[in-house]
Amino acid sequence: MPLEDKVRLAVFGSFYRGREVLREALQGRLAQFVRVVGVATDDPAKSYVSPGKRVWQYPHESWEERMVSELAETAGIEVFNGRVKTEEFYTLFSQRWQPDLCIMATFGQRIDARLFEYPRLGFYNLHPCLDDAWPSRYRGGNPFAALMAEGRTYGVIALHRVDADFDTGELIAYSRPFPLPPDTGVVELHKLTAPVAAELAAGELERMILAAPATAPDPIQNLANPSGA
Repeated sequence: MPLEDKVRLAVFGSFYRGREVLREALQGRLAQFVRVVGVATDDPAKSYVSPGKRVWQYPHESWEERMVSELAETAGIEVFNGRVKTEEFYTLFSQRWQPDLCIMATFGQRIDARLFEYPRLGFYNLHPCLDDAWPSRYRGGNPFAALMAEGRTYGVIALHRVDADFDTGELIAYSRPFPLPPDTGVVELHKLTAPVAAELAAGELERMILAAPATAPDPIQNLANPSGA
């Protein structure tokens, strides 16, 4: 697909899940349909990413904090690791990135309506849970720990729309199941399931792109008059 015809994709992601989704968009099956126009990623040193409630609370290496930004920078993609609910980011998002589609994969900030209502093809998140009900009771920033605490033996990744609440937007699809081996830690589960999340994202985003009208309308220009700052 010619570069000018590709869907403009922004990735909001960190750690292993964020890296695998970004890699899929740059090098995998999804790369033929999308152009990554920007990456927002966590800075675990900042309190607004809630590091004490998310994967950053567990022992990890400093290079694991930089995986997504380094992959993006190697590909020449702009990286943002500040607070997203600011005029600085709204301007960057709407004037430079101008995404048609957004995907979130391990990201520690809440997305407001000024962002999730903008892309014409939608704004989506990847969230570990069970495939028994939606919204899942494993909502929140540490679903792997909740699954393991209940002694669950398997899990799935849900792809869902981002809305004004946490992990409650329209369910799009579940991934194939993956095992939750006993005594496996949260960081290891991020590593093991990141390819599953990327596989789900690639297949579903491709389906959305192919189903979209050949001539799409301009993105919703709602940042000047936000409905949810």
